[in-house]
Amino acid sequence: MNTQQIELSYFRLRLQELLYTSFPEKANDQMFIQQRSLWAATAYQEAFSSGNTIEQCHEIADYILFKNLHFSKFDTVFQIICTEFDTIMADEELRPFALKMLPICMPVFSSYDLSDDFAYSQEFELLYTEITGTIAIWIQENGLQ
Repeated sequence: MNTQQIELSYFRLRLQELLYTSFPEKANDQMFIQQRSLWAATAYQEAFSSGNTIEQCHEIADYILFKNLHFSKFDTVFQIICTEFDTIMADEELRPFALKMLPICMPVFSSYDLSDDFAYSQEFELLYTEITGTIAIWIQENGLQ
């Protein structure tokens, strides 16, 4: 196995871990994963060849690997469920319930201009409140199926 293949595997695994954890809606997008991993590995190799430090090479590759993957809709839904609804379900039910609620909450996200630093904006509180309401209404209408 050559260095490029090792780097590609490294970036692929890092990206897959993030997607599984925070972007489950993208976790099975093999084309996205392959392309991003390849871009990151190539950028790392080019940065290294240009004389950058290992730390700089990682920063450059990470920028490409994780571009537009800092604000997670799933993490937001999961955080709200863990904070607002944790008393009505067991801990092991929180993530599966958040996965179920993600598509239900997607229309709410579409009315916001989401960016990597959205979680630090004033609009985030409005989104938080809307998502909480959406989940509460869904639970009221459907129960905790």
